[in-house]
Amino acid sequence: MSRQLFVTTALPYANAAFHIGHMMEYIQADIWVRYQRLRGHTVHFVCADDAHGAAIMIAAEKAGQTPQEFVARVAAGRRQYLDGFHIGFDHWHSTDSPENVELSQDIYRRLRSNGLVYVKPVEQFFDPVKGMFLPDRYIRGECPRCGAADQHGDSCENCGAVYSPTELRKPTSALSGAAPELRTSEHYFFRLSDPRCTEFLRGWTQDGRLQPEVANKAKEWLEGADGRQLSDWDISRDAPYFGIPIPDAPGKYFYVWLDAPIGYLASFKAYCARAGLDFEKFLADPATEQVHFIGKDIIYFHTLFWPAMLKFAGRPYKVPDKVWVHGFITVSGEKMSKSRGTGIDPLKYLQLGMNAEWLRYYIAAKLNGRVEDIDFNPDDFVARVNSDLVGKYVNIASRAASFLQRIFAGRINLPMDPSGAPTGSTAVALAAADEIADFLDSREYGKALREIMRIADFANEHFDKHKPWELAKEPASRDLLHAVCSDVIGCFRALTIYLAPVLPATAERVARELFGMTRPLAWDDLRSPLEQIAPYKHLMTRVEARQLEALFEPAAPPAAEKPLPGGAPIGETASIDEFARLDLRVARIVDAQAVDGSDKLLKLTLDVGEGRHRTVFAGIKSAYEPQALVGRLTAMVANLAPRKMKFGVSEGMVLAASHADEKSQPGIFLLEPHAGAQPGMRVR
Repeated sequence: MSRQLFVTTALPYANAAFHIGHMMEYIQADIWVRYQRLRGHTVHFVCADDAHGAAIMIAAEKAGQTPQEFVARVAAGRRQYLDGFHIGFDHWHSTDSPENVELSQDIYRRLRSNGLVYVKPVEQFFDPVKGMFLPDRYIRGECPRCGAADQHGDSCENCGAVYSPTELRKPTSALSGAAPELRTSEHYFFRLSDPRCTEFLRGWTQDGRLQPEVANKAKEWLEGADGRQLSDWDISRDAPYFGIPIPDAPGKYFYVWLDAPIGYLASFKAYCARAGLDFEKFLADPATEQVHFIGKDIIYFHTLFWPAMLKFAGRPYKVPDKVWVHGFITVSGEKMSKSRGTGIDPLKYLQLGMNAEWLRYYIAAKLNGRVEDIDFNPDDFVARVNSDLVGKYVNIASRAASFLQRIFAGRINLPMDPSGAPTGSTAVALAAADEIADFLDSREYGKALREIMRIADFANEHFDKHKPWELAKEPASRDLLHAVCSDVIGCFRALTIYLAPVLPATAERVARELFGMTRPLAWDDLRSPLEQIAPYKHLMTRVEARQLEALFEPAAPPAAEKPLPGGAPIGETASIDEFARLDLRVARIVDAQAVDGSDKLLKLTLDVGEGRHRTVFAGIKSAYEPQALVGRLTAMVANLAPRKMKFGVSEGMVLAASHADEKSQPGIFLLEPHAGAQPGMRVR
């Protein structure tokens, strides 16, 4: 039976370029979508930029742009990544769109009419320096549950707890470093604790549409493992805020997490208008399956708030049929973080001329249907791609096609048993079709690829066993030679069909160049006649170690520092352009700690006005007690490449003065701006 699918991935926040974590999710979803289409199903695959929120507003202000201009600049860079890695979205949209305004306000009105929205005064943190109420993510402090330091204002990355910002211990503003003040404001709430919502969610989360570990986590939240009732959801924010206005509530805007998932529907609605589809009819159709791919860090929103919103908004809106959650990607065992120098830049990967399908295959080989982190290991990447794709898969065609073309003019003569069924390696490949299909449909990509490579091994061994290079010398063995080479080419076609969702560009080339097809391969081609091949063209090169070295090559270290005056000569002359390359900024020291095992270093946590904290290791331990530095301003080099040290990654350099001969004239003097300077100000 043909399926009718509406598929999305999590919306990337429109404040930065894609990172490798985005590409992992898009590749996972794209493989599944391509597999469904390979089987003849109808799939509509959309995504959008998550364009609203205080973070965008603040970043745009720093860039001297309107939020719309800032988002548009980020969005303009998306296509090179998506095309480069063969990600086949049908439509890419933005939450800052007329469709999202319309749908968000419609869903809100429906929830309000259903008695699930109410207003109450809320004590909220206000930054007296910035003159604004602080969004949850711009408040940092200690988790009220586990005590972990430097946690966001709405959730803890350490224990997964979700809470109100006012519950944080030792709160500080991430924008100014100031201690925030509590002020009262009227807020709008979605009544998630309503018995109707909790009863619905208890059924929806446990009916098999979620992975077991996700369903268990949702059950824990719903049953209140910590003794707390499921909290109602604050869905409003006060001006100034970049977002969608709440109807009939001047100065109030929807919290970004309300309109972000509605962005799935907004993107699909815009796509429907372009494609001539009836948006409401499609959603209301019982045959429609709504599937979301997301990361494990946003489970709470997608398994509680989102389905409850859709359920009680009513038709044509429908609750998700599946929410499929994946883990994170690490690099050589370390958490992926571009700022810490442990990430992979997808654009750099492409600019180095590395084959996008190498990465698609490697990620697929690591993925399964569970919520597990995967690791990118450079040595394993080289070995797996070169062994599997080149040494096994491509090797079949490159070896057999030359005999078929040179001796038999490309004609295929598949060996058959008395019933007319293929034999040999083609039979082995076809026998695995149902199992591979189940693996691909259930996102057990690693298992599917292991089975495919098992078949490729069999085909290569079958080929070698018959020694075609020797059969070609004996005229009496021509029929056997023809049968052996035809058989492994038949197997190669089956493997190409299985691999088409993972290697779409290669599969398209094989279909067009080797098999002379004017359409893409389909699953039904597994058992269609195969009579002729064209001359073989080289399909794929091996990964070279130097390419991985270039991918992970760190930025060039800064030139050696010249001694400062105080017994030292002035350094070499620098041009104004050379000086301008350094981005010097005011930073506030949020925390300072001694580094175990070092007699020189202090670990500084710095606020540079960018919405997050940086870690910098500074050799100033001999001059300062750590606690004496907390709250002080200093200057730092903000665009210095992150440097991996024994004790962690240092994300910049603070500036200090000292004598040239520190032994005879000890003393280190941290540079300190005058009062009134704020974190993030440029030092000129």
